[in-house]
Amino acid sequence: MQTDQRILLVGNQSERMNRLSCVFEFLGEQVELVAVDKLELRVHNTRFRALIISSDIQSKELLQTLAATLPWQPILLLGEMDGAVASNILGHIEEPLNYPQLTELLHFCQVFGQAKRPDIPTSVNQTKLFRSMVGRSDGIAQVRHLINQVAPSDATVLVLGQSGTGKEVVARNIHYISDRRDGPFIPVNCGAIPPELLESELFGHEKGSFTGAISARKGRFELAEKGTLFLDEIGDMPLQMQVKLLRVLQEKVFERVGGSKSITTDVRVVAATHRQLESMILEGEFREDLYYRLNVFPIEMPALCERKDDIPLLLQELVSRVYNEGRGKVRFTQRAIESLKEHAWSGNVRELSNLVERLTILYPGGLVDVNDLPIKYRHIDVPEYCVEVSEEEQERDALASIFNSDEPVDIPETRFPSELPPEGVNLKDLLAELEIDMIRQALEQQDNVVARAAEMLGIRRTTLVEKMRKYGMGKE
Repeated sequence: MQTDQRILLVGNQSERMNRLSCVFEFLGEQVELVAVDKLELRVHNTRFRALIISSDIQSKELLQTLAATLPWQPILLLGEMDGAVASNILGHIEEPLNYPQLTELLHFCQVFGQAKRPDIPTSVNQTKLFRSMVGRSDGIAQVRHLINQVAPSDATVLVLGQSGTGKEVVARNIHYISDRRDGPFIPVNCGAIPPELLESELFGHEKGSFTGAISARKGRFELAEKGTLFLDEIGDMPLQMQVKLLRVLQEKVFERVGGSKSITTDVRVVAATHRQLESMILEGEFREDLYYRLNVFPIEMPALCERKDDIPLLLQELVSRVYNEGRGKVRFTQRAIESLKEHAWSGNVRELSNLVERLTILYPGGLVDVNDLPIKYRHIDVPEYCVEVSEEEQERDALASIFNSDEPVDIPETRFPSELPPEGVNLKDLLAELEIDMIRQALEQQDNVVARAAEMLGIRRTTLVEKMRKYGMGKE
């Protein structure tokens, strides 16, 4: 789908249409007059800034056809028409023509065009963009739109968002659909490099400029020439380095450490941070002038908790990536997916990715249900399926675990004999009493939370529930 910023005037040549065309051209708009029989060919696979339909050719059939076939195309009517109602008919141009009315209607067309973007990639690079930024939520759609707008320019971009939301993904996609795609993409984590080495890392150094500089070395700015330099965690950059970075962004020149020759740079800078830079400015931890130099075009990545409907698509993508790396495949039940959608996701997409990798190791080729998830991800109470085991088998397993264990079993001497008395004991009652005592202690220590008590006893939650029911025990 191509976008054309011209306004199409649909109708016959007349003094009225000429007058309207002159007014729009005076406002700085590009205008083209199209006959109604040529309209279908003209709007094929193209969205214009606006279609203006003259009242002398208006008909309900024509407007209904345009509304159905071009739902993303904003339409204005020149003159009133009864019954002309459609979501993309945004208003009527009244005569005599006036500036406030025309500019307001054109603004409506602009807002409508931004909200009704057809999800059709226009190039191979945009296809890469859509595949790497998974999701259909409004937040991620807005990020895609902003990337498409800023990528063709060389404007500095500041990507904001919590840790793990995918800020580097945004930076890479800006690079891949820009005119610099054939140049290098060089990432630098400003928080991972010691302050005393950051200047050399960014600008390079000359031989002998400091201890250990046995040869000259290019910095990241030189390595990123004709490409994109991604400065991750820019909020962790020391103040003295912020001054030098500001000069490079403004003057497009720098010197290597220990050198005096000015080097001109042609690099597009994309910065990112999870920190609140405006608060840091007030605290004197970040330079205000650098902030405004970086914040030319801000893009904020939404947190995963703000786009939970994207989780099923993200799971599908992450599972496919792990599988393509030869590390197995895992699937999720609908209940497990619903439980994951209820999680807070403080670690965002990175946390979700780590969870998928962990579950792939635990259940290779398996199907993960709610109770297979780690406890903190279980937000839906689902009865756990348990295979029926007879009482005799349970007792046999209990005895086997006692006698096969290398660790001694701590049995209170006041209640259980240390030696077998001459008259003998009822082993079944003795084990039951021991089990009751252990269950009671575990519940007391875990504040009567059955799941944690079961974990403390090394048994499944449903097994503990069955034992409590068997002995007539309650949480109280």
